[in-house]
Amino acid sequence: MMNADAVIRQVMTGLVMFSLLSGPALGSEHAPDEPMAVGKRLSEQSGIPWHAVIAHRGDSFDAPESTRPAYLLARALGADYLELDLQRTKDGQLVAFHDDTLKRTTNVEEVFPERADDPISSFTLAELKQLDAGSWFNERYPARARSSYKGLKILTLDEVRSIAEGGDNHPGLYIETKVPKQFPGIEADLKAYLETHHWMGDQALQAPKNFDQKSHVGVAFTPGRVVLQTFEKSSLVNLQQQMPEVPKILLLWLGDGYIPADESIRKGEDESAADFYAREQVASQQAYADWLDFAKSNGAVGVGPSAVQSEHDGKFSSQFSYMDLAKRWMVDMSHEKGLLVHLYTVDQPQDFRTYSNRGVDGFFTNHTSALLQFYGRPSDESVEHILRSWNY
Repeated sequence: MMNADAVIRQVMTGLVMFSLLSGPALGSEHAPDEPMAVGKRLSEQSGIPWHAVIAHRGDSFDAPESTRPAYLLARALGADYLELDLQRTKDGQLVAFHDDTLKRTTNVEEVFPERADDPISSFTLAELKQLDAGSWFNERYPARARSSYKGLKILTLDEVRSIAEGGDNHPGLYIETKVPKQFPGIEADLKAYLETHHWMGDQALQAPKNFDQKSHVGVAFTPGRVVLQTFEKSSLVNLQQQMPEVPKILLLWLGDGYIPADESIRKGEDESAADFYAREQVASQQAYADWLDFAKSNGAVGVGPSAVQSEHDGKFSSQFSYMDLAKRWMVDMSHEKGLLVHLYTVDQPQDFRTYSNRGVDGFFTNHTSALLQFYGRPSDESVEHILRSWNY
């Protein structure tokens, strides 16, 4: 916990006094030190930073998601991890892209109109590189638009890795196997890639002798340099078989083959998806526990539950406000079962505070600088300065 102040209270007769850690990350919901200590210990055992800053598709608040400026920004600001969704092209190239199709964040409807609804697996890398993956951001977020974002390209895993290895900071890679059933064998492909490029195994990256760990991020030089994540039980099993020594996170969701939801809660006819998600509940505590048990028994070191953002009205994209799968009892249960908790996807200080008070061990965030500020690790350089230094 950072920037803590001592809060002294008299107990009973006033003969016993004690102090509690408070400050920006803590509040009225703060549990005793023990749950916090458990999460810290579990993180350290996995080689993963405690209070991890996981840049969700890069700094996707300030730049188009999963593009070069988004990842450069996240690295320069000081994120612990560059997060990406892994898919595979028709010609076998591993790329960083989130959606099942290309329509939301590219101009595929202009370039390949007959194929606009086709999955990435039906495109070659050369075809994907013809697409503009940046202009959509300027249209959706005019206050953060930049002319330099027009024409940005979809990145390969290799290009994201190169970004992680460049610069003064060396973040780790936090990789999700996206819709893995569409890409049989992608777990083995990923293992081969990481071994070839010295991100796992005996030849894994080592910090240079002159590397200053106090001033710069060096997660890429630690045992937690790569974290593997998936929503799919089958992919977790495959990841564990392929890379048993690499930390893994089982992402959590409700319904549709995931954690059973309370079926009495139905979406209203005019209700937004974000508002409905905010009302959803697990069917039972046992249903939640079953998923934690599966994660633990299949090699996961933690879970990634979803969060409700306090504002999902357009100020921050409502697509990132989901159901609350990190209630206090859920975080406590995860820790009791030996699983750390990385929460997705949180962008606002009041939400960082709320969920930190419940004991979560790190956040996926679109707004890297805001989370770093909350954790007391602000960058010396502004977003504007960093972008200009890279001619964006």
